[in-house]
Amino acid sequence: MTGTHFGYERVAEADKAGKVRRVFDSVASRYDVMNDLMSAGLHRIWKAYAVAVANVQLGQKVLDIAGGTGDLAMAFAKLAGNRGQVVHTDINEAMLSEGRRRLADQGVILPTIICDAERLPFPDAYFDVVTVAFGLRNMTHKDVAISEMHRVLRPGGKLLVLEFSRVAPPLTKAYDWYSFNVLPRIGQMVAGDSRSYRYLAESIRMHPGQEELKGMLRKGGFGHVDYHNLSAGIAALHVGIRTSL
Repeated sequence: MTGTHFGYERVAEADKAGKVRRVFDSVASRYDVMNDLMSAGLHRIWKAYAVAVANVQLGQKVLDIAGGTGDLAMAFAKLAGNRGQVVHTDINEAMLSEGRRRLADQGVILPTIICDAERLPFPDAYFDVVTVAFGLRNMTHKDVAISEMHRVLRPGGKLLVLEFSRVAPPLTKAYDWYSFNVLPRIGQMVAGDSRSYRYLAESIRMHPGQEELKGMLRKGGFGHVDYHNLSAGIAALHVGIRTSL
């Protein structure tokens, strides 16, 4: 049996998706609160920065993977306009439904599709921009997902991966203390669910650091890759450019 990580736990690959789904089923209605707790509200600034770096133009096609509550998709829809196309996807039905509801509340109607990032149901070289925010670390085969993102991007297209990452060493002890002592307790008080919040903290530690993820993107076919540390490395925005077919 081939194993993989679910936080610090070792599980069968076939079981991970179900375990991750149950976590996000639990937190879907409080997802933004969860990110506020995990980032002290900074995730909103990080996402705004990612939107700025994406530089989506009128008429472009954008794919938002693990789009959750739809905040990035909403921002991109305003930039791409009626001549463009923004596709909002997530593997988790509860998260996608929450995002669809929030988009509709703002009068934004987008294609919303349940799909696995490791098997994207889109043609080769179709999108101008692909984004995944706080979703890559939950994927079982990150290398496969990265290859799929590369496949659906047109030459010159841009991938943006926004994810929790490796914090600067002087802050490590304080960050770990908060993540494993404070965050689960707040999760229990706010959502009645400390276990999911502990998993999320563990999943950050098991996710590749800045340089390792940069190497994975290069190996996945991206000709130019860079990253921007955000808030002393609590998060990082990786940007990859597809340079050829």
